[in-house]
Amino acid sequence: MSLLADDSSVMTKTKELCSIIAGDPEYKSLMTKVESFLADEAARLMYQGVHERGEELNQKQHAGLELGESEIKDFEAARTALMENPVAREFMDAQQDLQNIQVAIGKYVGMTLELGHVPTTEEILAAEQGGCCGGGGGEGCCSQ
Repeated sequence: MSLLADDSSVMTKTKELCSIIAGDPEYKSLMTKVESFLADEAARLMYQGVHERGEELNQKQHAGLELGESEIKDFEAARTALMENPVAREFMDAQQDLQNIQVAIGKYVGMTLELGHVPTTEEILAAEQGGCCGGGGGEGCCSQ
């Protein structure tokens, strides 16, 4: 039986994990913040404007063009206003938290596939510091 077959134990446990995540009160709170942002047109437009302006300034800078002081001040003012908008701020915080959850779960699964066992706390910490399956190579848990 394939590990990815819909009725395999791996997929059953994966679905169970997904169900636990979806039912978690903290996850639900994060999603409520995302939904509030999506329902707030003013916050969305403010966020989009700051994001687009930041991209424009970044492209200009990477093209070797100097940014004007007024451009920078205008962008900073728009970004400050965005950060002061509670709906937008909660959305950005929720977005970061959701990304952190995804990275942490992905790290555990990835390291399990690399190591052949559930990683220990020490192995996770070593990977975060650049060693053991985190890009450091050489001696350590990867060679075990």
